[in-house]
Amino acid sequence: MKIVFATHNEGKLREIKAVLGEYFDIVSMAEAGVEGEAQETGKTFEENSRLKALYAAEQSGLCVLADDSGLEIDFLGGKPGVESARFMGHDTSYDVKNSAILELMKDVPDDKRGARFVCCITAAVPSENGKFEILQAKETMEGIIAHKISGENGFGYDPIFFLPEYGVKFHLRKKTK
Repeated sequence: MKIVFATHNEGKLREIKAVLGEYFDIVSMAEAGVEGEAQETGKTFEENSRLKALYAAEQSGLCVLADDSGLEIDFLGGKPGVESARFMGHDTSYDVKNSAILELMKDVPDDKRGARFVCCITAAVPSENGKFEILQAKETMEGIIAHKISGENGFGYDPIFFLPEYGVKFHLRKKTK
């Protein structure tokens, strides 16, 4: 079964292919002939994920998975949150974003560094009536903001997000193909 993964983020595409690639033919939006991208005008991860899934599904006619995810930092009032990709400007590198967050939090003690990654996945599945059935799931992973950037295998905010329960940062996971 061919599934379009609605993202232009190569890191996300690699990860979803590593997880689902042996079960499904995961293709990029470009490979499915989807041009442009949905405007992320939603106020929640669920809304943006749905917008992206429907945009790609309507153009391709295929089953589409889309996500909206981001980092919520308690000390920053939940920011960057739904604006994670656009925090400090869409073209700003994550090295710069991560450094700025660490600077904002340089004097914040560990017990005030709570944060979570939030991810909402939406599936837009073609139905017999020509519309799309929408399925959604949202999960969070609790952690803290580290005191420094480190690692090689992550992307985005991975190098500053620490999982105390496991004693690791996101970037320390197994490399994906």
